[in-house]
Amino acid sequence: MLPDHRLAVTFMDDTNGIVDFSAILTATECGVFEALKDKACFDQARLDLGVVTWPNGADMDPAWMYEQIRTNKSWSVPF
Repeated sequence: MLPDHRLAVTFMDDTNGIVDFSAILTATECGVFEALKDKACFDQARLDLGVVTWPNGADMDPAWMYEQIRTNKSWSVPF
């Protein structure tokens, strides 16, 4: 975990970077991701079979995350 709703990620091929979820804080409609506005909930991120997941059922597509990180070294998740 990093400050400000960000995650440091490293993939099996050592591709690594930062995923920035801070846009969630100002999003008005973000469905299952709404709970992640609470830092305590966000900080419960874990890997489940290679997928970043949270206890409320939210998850991120690892293929999309990988492509963004491989290309840009960072990804600001749009909400």
